[in-house]
Amino acid sequence: MNEYKKYAGLIFDCDGTLTDSMPLHYESWIDALSPFGISYSRDRFYSMGGMRSEEIVRVLAEEQSVSVDCEAVSASKEAFFAERIKYIEAREDICGIARYYCGRIPVAVASGGDQQGVSAQLEQIGMRKYFEVIVTAEDTELHKPHPDVFLETARRLGVEPKNCIVFEDSPLGLEAAARASMDCFDVRDNSLHQATKSLTTNP
Repeated sequence: MNEYKKYAGLIFDCDGTLTDSMPLHYESWIDALSPFGISYSRDRFYSMGGMRSEEIVRVLAEEQSVSVDCEAVSASKEAFFAERIKYIEAREDICGIARYYCGRIPVAVASGGDQQGVSAQLEQIGMRKYFEVIVTAEDTELHKPHPDVFLETARRLGVEPKNCIVFEDSPLGLEAAARASMDCFDVRDNSLHQATKSLTTNP
């Protein structure tokens, strides 16, 4: 656990990082999109992890030439997901890191999800009390792969971005961390991406 003690702040994504929620998000998307005939492959879903829901709807609808109310479809998806939150479980390998460093190093959540959904997930897995700062989609104008959510989190923690490490599970999140000049731990394959290196050169 001591490998992260050199950092001034630990920043965790929520969906797919602290929780195993991604399959449930995908099911919720299918429920919300299928009435409009909008297709959404599983691979595409994972590639868009971290993007705001309304933006996902806009991109898919535009690509497939479907006219929809993006905000309404997004709200429908979130409603379907809210019904599934009770099935979410913690990723104990990552949650254990947050618990260990809580009180030793500032720890925070930075998510592309909405505040209500993120808070509900953290309560479901018993992790809400460990994070002094939680930054979500409502808190920044630009979202992953832009660095804003991580920069705002560092600002609220009172630490320099370059002294933070991000724990992420998505390509957009990795890119956002790099743009924020933060090291990033990819929880999918346990690889560390140094902020000073291009993502394309990392393992």
